[in-house]
Amino acid sequence: MEEKYTGKSIFKGVAIGRIMIYGKKEQPVKREKIEDTDAEVRRYEAAKEKAIADLGELYEDAVKKVGKDNAEIFNVHAMLLQDDDFNDSIHNMIESQKVNAEYAAAVTGENFSKMFAEMDDDYFKARSADMKDIAERLVKVLSGREDKTVFDQPVIIAADDLMPSETVQLDKDKVIAFVTRYGSSNSHTAILARTMNIPALINIPVDPSWDGQMAIVDGHTGTLYLDPEASTLAEEQKKLDQDLEQRRLLQELKGKPNVTLDGREINLFANIGGPKDLVSVLQNDAGGIGLFRSEFLYIGRDELPTEEEQFQAYKQVAETMAGRLVVIRTLDIGADKKADYLHLEPEANPALGFRAIRICLTRPEIFRTQLRALFRASAFGNIAIMYPMITSLEEIRQIREIADSVKKELDDAGVPYKKDIQQGIMIETPAAAIMTDVLAPEVDFFSIGTNDLTQYTLAMDRQNDKLDAFYQPHHPAILRLIQTTIENGHKGGAWVGICGELGADTTLTETFIQMGVDELSVSPAMVLPVREAIRKSHAKRV
Repeated sequence: MEEKYTGKSIFKGVAIGRIMIYGKKEQPVKREKIEDTDAEVRRYEAAKEKAIADLGELYEDAVKKVGKDNAEIFNVHAMLLQDDDFNDSIHNMIESQKVNAEYAAAVTGENFSKMFAEMDDDYFKARSADMKDIAERLVKVLSGREDKTVFDQPVIIAADDLMPSETVQLDKDKVIAFVTRYGSSNSHTAILARTMNIPALINIPVDPSWDGQMAIVDGHTGTLYLDPEASTLAEEQKKLDQDLEQRRLLQELKGKPNVTLDGREINLFANIGGPKDLVSVLQNDAGGIGLFRSEFLYIGRDELPTEEEQFQAYKQVAETMAGRLVVIRTLDIGADKKADYLHLEPEANPALGFRAIRICLTRPEIFRTQLRALFRASAFGNIAIMYPMITSLEEIRQIREIADSVKKELDDAGVPYKKDIQQGIMIETPAAAIMTDVLAPEVDFFSIGTNDLTQYTLAMDRQNDKLDAFYQPHHPAILRLIQTTIENGHKGGAWVGICGELGADTTLTETFIQMGVDELSVSPAMVLPVREAIRKSHAKRV
C-alpha cells in the first residue's frame, strides 16, 4: 500500500528506485581507564594528524568532483581539528578523568555539537553536524576502523543524517537520491547535494524497515512515496523524464548564444524570488536576472526591513551576477501578498486595490528606504530598478521626483552609486499598455508582466479556478497589447522584455521574437528550453 511522507526539499529533482538504509554501523564508544595519560595524549595527537592528512586527500578528491569552493568543507574540518578549545577539552578529559582518547573525542564532539545546535544562528546550527563529523573521524582513526559501503545498484539512500564527508564521497553513479530524518538546508551536506545534482529531502521520519522498498523522491514537492501505486509511478515518471530532458539541455545548450536561425540575439534572463534562487540562475546559465522580486524581504515578518538588510540582499545578488544585469522590482505587496504590519485595510477587490506602486507613492518613507538601498547596491554590480503597476505618466513623474531626491541625499553624503542606473516600468495594466507611446520616452525599459496584463485585460481573476475554461492567455487582445508595447517602446527609445508566464511559453517564443521583443525572463528551470526555442526560431517572418 502506498505511503506518503512530506519533508523539506534541498534539491529539486525526481528519483525512482529502491531504498537502502545507510547506517554507519558504529559500535558504542567504550569508556576505558588509562594509567599512562601522557601516552594516551600522544596517541590522540597522532590520530589527529592522520585525520588531518586524510582530510587533505578528501579535499583533493572533492575538488575534482564538486569544485574548489564546495570542497572547502574539508579544509574547514581540518581547521576544526586544530581548534584549541576542542583539543583542550579532549586533553583535559584524558588527563583529569584518565579515560581513553576514543571516549574523550566522542564526548567532546557530542558536547560541541550540542552547543552549536542550541545557538539561534542558522549558520552555527549547521556547524553542529561538522563537529559530529570530525569527532567520528577521530574515533574511527583511533579504533583502526574503516567503514566502506559498496552499492551494487542505484539506490535512494535513507539515513538519520549524512555527514558532509560522507555525502561528497557517495558514488554519483549508484546514488540517485537521499532522504534524511535530520539536516539543514544551510548545511554543507545540502550544498554539496545540490552541487552534485542529487535529489534530496530532509525532515523525513526515516524507518529502518524501509530498507529495500521501492520509493519515489519528488524534490519538487518535498514528497517521499513508499511502494507507490501505478498511477503515482506514471505521474512521477513523467516528471523524471522532464528532469532528464532538462539535464540533456543543460549539457547541450549551456554556454551557447540565444541566437535565432537568422542571426538575431535575444537576452534570456531569469525570474527569482530571493538570493536563495541564485544557484538555479547560474546552473541554468541565465544571462542575467529580469525580475528579482523584492517581496521576500517584506513578507513573513513583524516589521519593515531596514535599509541595511535590503542593501545587503541586493548587494549579494549584484556581486554574484558579476556584471550581468539584475532588474529588481520595487515592493509589490497587496492583493494576494500580505504584510500584516502594514495594516492594510480589507478590500472587496484587492487585485484592483491598494497595492504595489500605490503603496509606495502613498507611504514614501517605505519607498525612499528601498530606493536608498537599491541605489547603494548599484555600486556593486549592474542593477536596474523596475516599478510595478504603473497606469499613468503622472505616477512615473512622482517616482522620478522621489528617486532624484534620494540620489541627492546620497550625493550630499558622498555615498557612491551608479549614476546612470536604468529605471523602467512593468506593463501589466491595459492603461499602461495603451499609453506606451507616451510612457516610453520617460523610462529606460518596459517589462511586460503578462500574468496581470491578462487578468486585467480579460477582467478575470487568474486565481479563480472556476474560470479556467474562460482564461485565455493567448487571447488576441493580449497579443495585440504586447505588440503595441514593443513597437511603442522601441519608438520611444526603451528596450522591451517579457517577464510573465507567457515568456516561458515556447509555443509563443517565435511570435514574440518576430514582434521584436528584446528580452525574455523566465523561471530558471525554463531558461534552457526557451534557449532551444529561440535557436529554432526565425526573427523575420518567412
